[in-house]
Amino acid sequence: MAAYIPILIFALVAISFPIITLLIARAIRAGSPDPVKAEPYECGVRATTTAFDTRFSIRYYLIAVLFVIFDVETIFLFPWAVMFDRLALFGFIEMMVFLAILVVGYVYAWRRGALEWA
Repeated sequence: MAAYIPILIFALVAISFPIITLLIARAIRAGSPDPVKAEPYECGVRATTTAFDTRFSIRYYLIAVLFVIFDVETIFLFPWAVMFDRLALFGFIEMMVFLAILVVGYVYAWRRGALEWA
């Protein structure tokens, strides 16, 4: 039973940390709206709506997700470039297969019209 004590302590810390953090945040938060928060932004124009009233096109989110996907995929090129000498022909072939799959995905998204804004 003594072997489970560290697991119990870890579980208690893992459970209590977010609870304590939320309680501290609630204690130090601003209580009432401040008139400074209602002032115009840098442009000097008062906001007519809240951020939640505006609707964005689904294309905006689609392009954002595609950007993140292709951006993250290209990050895999850096370790390959660093280790290119040690990977030799096998590493080159693997990266060409990876890039081919990436290009096929890009062409598919392009043909489906996912990259057109209007």
